[in-house]
Amino acid sequence: MGNFYSDHFIQAQGVPQGSVLSVTLFIIHLSQILNFLPSYVHGSLYVDDLQISCQGSNMNTIERQLQNAVNKLVAWCDKNGHTISAEKSRCVHFCRKRNIHLDPNIQIRNAPVPVVNEIRFLGVIFDRKLTFLPHILHLRKKCERSLNILKVLSRTSWGADRTSLLRIYQAVILSRIDYGCMVYGSARPTVLRRLDTIHHSALRISSGAFRTSPVESLYVVCHQLPLYLRRQKISALYFFRAQSVPNHPISQLTLPVSLHRLYAARPFHILPFSERAKMLLHDSDLNNVSVQFSDFFTFPPWEIPQFSYLNPFSGFDKSSTAPVTFQQLFHYHRYQFSSFMPIFTDGSKSDGHVGCGVVFPSDTLSYRLNNCCSVFTAELVAIFCALQEISPSSQRNFIIYTDSMSALETLSHYDNRIHPVALEILSVLQFLRNKGFNIIFCWVPSHVGISGNETADIIARFASDFLPRALPYCDIKKFLISHLLSVWQQNWNLLTRTKLYSVKPSIGLWSALPMRELDVKLTRLRMGHTRFTHRHLFLGQRAPRCPTCQADFTVQHILIECPSFKCHREYHFNSSSVTLQDLVGEKYHPNIFNFLKAIGFFMSI
Repeated sequence: MGNFYSDHFIQAQGVPQGSVLSVTLFIIHLSQILNFLPSYVHGSLYVDDLQISCQGSNMNTIERQLQNAVNKLVAWCDKNGHTISAEKSRCVHFCRKRNIHLDPNIQIRNAPVPVVNEIRFLGVIFDRKLTFLPHILHLRKKCERSLNILKVLSRTSWGADRTSLLRIYQAVILSRIDYGCMVYGSARPTVLRRLDTIHHSALRISSGAFRTSPVESLYVVCHQLPLYLRRQKISALYFFRAQSVPNHPISQLTLPVSLHRLYAARPFHILPFSERAKMLLHDSDLNNVSVQFSDFFTFPPWEIPQFSYLNPFSGFDKSSTAPVTFQQLFHYHRYQFSSFMPIFTDGSKSDGHVGCGVVFPSDTLSYRLNNCCSVFTAELVAIFCALQEISPSSQRNFIIYTDSMSALETLSHYDNRIHPVALEILSVLQFLRNKGFNIIFCWVPSHVGISGNETADIIARFASDFLPRALPYCDIKKFLISHLLSVWQQNWNLLTRTKLYSVKPSIGLWSALPMRELDVKLTRLRMGHTRFTHRHLFLGQRAPRCPTCQADFTVQHILIECPSFKCHREYHFNSSSVTLQDLVGEKYHPNIFNFLKAIGFFMSI
């Protein structure tokens, strides 16, 4: 304190308070507790949150096994300076039987552990029937309180813009709904639909849409997936992420054939998570793919591989340099490295085809990859195939040419998020260098007349031999999101009678106007639901009718059909025949608001 220090003392147990290593040391120490559980008891640990479980058909057997496990945990804690509190511990009997049956009696130091109907573990409430209704009701109540933040920041005439409101919604409310959805997603559809009202209310507040607006139009205007599609996306991505991690508990759960027949005979039974994820992927090309492992412990921190590459074309802009200049530079480069055997690699991606090609001095090699792969993955696979081919060679000096600068930059910047194929390349490269190989990498510009690169590009585009490889998670993620967007678009195509569809037939993000009042009015015009045209639904009155045409007032009738406003259209739009797409489309007409003020409709929107 100031210039004075406390007395020195020896800490017998525990970790220093406030130290940056305290949490890590505590996790390392406490993680050993799972090793002392019996084989018939399962456990999971997250820092200091521990749960153990045992299943069976005889309560006495389960109770005896759990009590034995608890006794071992208490003995380990006594030996290592920890304490398990019976008052803070809870026991839940998960069972779907309706008849009367006993609950277990588990004790910690002769103090009984309370048996409850539901328990909160890592933010998710598990009830004894696993309906997840208590969790969803609790989640809905918290989200309803958070909706007040959006209500305070927004009004239809002033407030934050739509983009900012949607960002706040995603950060404060939607993140809570997303958390654990792969767990509580096994709830019944009627239970899950209780969260839809939160989603719809937030989107209405953010966009300023009138309360009668269809929810499908809300999704498109705000560019937000429906919650059921969002849960499918998060669950499928978690499923593939688990498969990319070696020995992940989720990836080891496979349903026996006998249980497949049971679930087929009883479709009202909800499938386990892995099987539900496979059902979501049934209509996509990801049904039977394997995910490549991402083993980030291939290289220890003190043996991180060093990678560098040559760029003899630096300082020359491809757009302003003639191809013959690049060819001369390459010939001079080859003269300098004439003792190195050249290998050209390239990757290609087009509609329905992904391929890679490798060109050797006397041979070529080409493979077709899964359509989910990106062109970046194809470039890396081509380099990996080249390294595999030169492994048995007696030649020791090689130079690999590629036109993918991104692949070379990825290889030269090693981190924990490195592409798994790049990790394979670095591993093979280290193995070859240990065997005496001298391998250099060099970047070359594409489509400038360098023969080896042109040949590699051609054979990659027309490769036919399929190369069976596990897919990187990053490629699967992009493909899955694209697939879900296409499903969303197909569902939107079925709603052609929706007023917004005529203005926005394809789903995409439209920018918001900076002024809140104008953005709300434009959104209501696009959706066709305004205060003037749809207020009668709440008041129990008849729809307003046009005195000139004797037709119901609609946004389309007011903007483009009613002859009473023909002169105003000619004055503001320089035409009497306009469409809704011209007036309120993505590029709305700059005089649309002046037209609405001139006809007296602006304040009634």
